[in-house]
Amino acid sequence: MSENLGHLHGPNADGWERVVVVGLVATPPDHPARVVGLLSAELAELLSSRVDRRVRWEVRSNWGAVAPRRDGGLAALLDDVAERRETAGWDITICLTDLPLHVSRLPLVAHYSLRRRAGVVSLPALGLGQVRAARAAVLGLVEGLATALVDDRSRPREERVGRMVEGVAPVRRVVDQTDDGEIGFVSSRITGTLRLLAGMVRANRPGRALLGLSKLLVGAFGTAAIALTTNTIWQMGDALDGPRLTLIMVLSLVGLVGWLIIAHDLWEKASAETPRELARLFNLGTGLTLGLAASVSYLVLFAGTATTAALLIDSSVLSQNLGRPVGLADYAVLAWIITSLATVGGAIGAGLEDEDDVRAAAYGYHPTPTGWRDDPASNGDDTSWNDGRPRGS
Repeated sequence: MSENLGHLHGPNADGWERVVVVGLVATPPDHPARVVGLLSAELAELLSSRVDRRVRWEVRSNWGAVAPRRDGGLAALLDDVAERRETAGWDITICLTDLPLHVSRLPLVAHYSLRRRAGVVSLPALGLGQVRAARAAVLGLVEGLATALVDDRSRPREERVGRMVEGVAPVRRVVDQTDDGEIGFVSSRITGTLRLLAGMVRANRPGRALLGLSKLLVGAFGTAAIALTTNTIWQMGDALDGPRLTLIMVLSLVGLVGWLIIAHDLWEKASAETPRELARLFNLGTGLTLGLAASVSYLVLFAGTATTAALLIDSSVLSQNLGRPVGLADYAVLAWIITSLATVGGAIGAGLEDEDDVRAAAYGYHPTPTGWRDDPASNGDDTSWNDGRPRGS
């Protein structure tokens, strides 16, 4: 591409052959805004070294809609991004979103539109390593779009753009024959969907959900401490075998996740604004996020209960109660059954959790981050964020 960009204008007063302004738009401004913040700090240098050193690359950052349209899909998102590019006076704009996008029911990883001079990267479709993958995808999309700035008759270097995007995930190109210059990159139905779900959980920040369950965990510890003093629980644990203990554990975790979803109205319903397939993905993302957070809470509770049991219950007392010699495995089984029962007790108290903390685990709801501002150089506005509100409202 370096042989093309300088053809439009001769060197300017600064010695640069051309200035290209690239806008990065995060929508919704939660997880995507963090990725945009990381990329915007290094993107200009990367573009200079990997695309064209004779061009002065200027990078601007901005936000997209807190609640992007779900019913319009990719086209609505591209239209919104293109409108923001025109308003801000950018040459190229790339949108990073955590909204799951599909083309012909296949997960969309990236897309660029020459007509709009805009591109989109779907962060969850990149899987777990989203910052590294987004960096490579954005570089590829910018190169393809920047080529079109020089000569409207030229096609972007699709092979190179394709290789850069294909390097971050196994994808294939989809060219829209009815709309020239619309090229997407989709992944496979099975592995791509699994990667998409993993990326949705990553974007949903399970650690935030875990913090939201902190009160529940404290209450469960209290329940476990009381249960440790009850010899009936000791005998119950001794009488249960591994499969039944495993079943009780699974049921306790499922019950906890189900109660959180019901008590805090986290279930996404299909509607005119939210297609059924998208609502299903949102609910899977929410369930997996809460399931991961609940599992980590369970392990923490198990470790604490096992340690407390070993410190408080002498082996001779436990052996006398069970009528046989005991070892470490008996303490582990005791902690196992008590942890499962305490988790159920914690689920009953889950309604006492902070509403915003728990709702933040829902994929269809993201509180608006405080402190995020438009880049004043991009549109002359310095508007700060308001309070959080549902992303899908």
